[in-house]
Amino acid sequence: MEWSVYLSGEIHTDWRERIVGDAQDMELPVVFSGPVTDHGASDDCGAHILGQEEKKFWHDNKGAKLNAIRTRTLIEQSDIVVVRFGDKYKQWNAAFDAGYASALGKPLIVLHDETLTHPLKEVDAAALAVAETAEQVVDILRYVIRGELSR
Repeated sequence: MEWSVYLSGEIHTDWRERIVGDAQDMELPVVFSGPVTDHGASDDCGAHILGQEEKKFWHDNKGAKLNAIRTRTLIEQSDIVVVRFGDKYKQWNAAFDAGYASALGKPLIVLHDETLTHPLKEVDAAALAVAETAEQVVDILRYVIRGELSR
């Protein structure tokens, strides 16, 4: 079986690349997907494709809806959803993705630093696992896919 894992959330660090690289090194049967991580493209896609808007609200609204087509479709098709919360920016989209995945009954792994444990307690409560490092996420994938403990 090939597993589909959706990687959601923070886009300013290399956590996705570390998970994908380690999973490939372990030859785990996983296909990864995620949101568009080019911040400019993600913000401006609606206005670029459908036309400019005078008000920022409508500019953002168009982009959010186009991004939701991708996000919702890929989360619905996934076997596991991993959501990373970083400490620099408010990641409302990550919170939405975690809630959406949970509402669909998708197994949810939340990834964040220990300093965010209290503010994310409700999100963490919806998760089946809460990790603090990308390496822990890969170890979780290895265990649930192969039944093997980490290195």
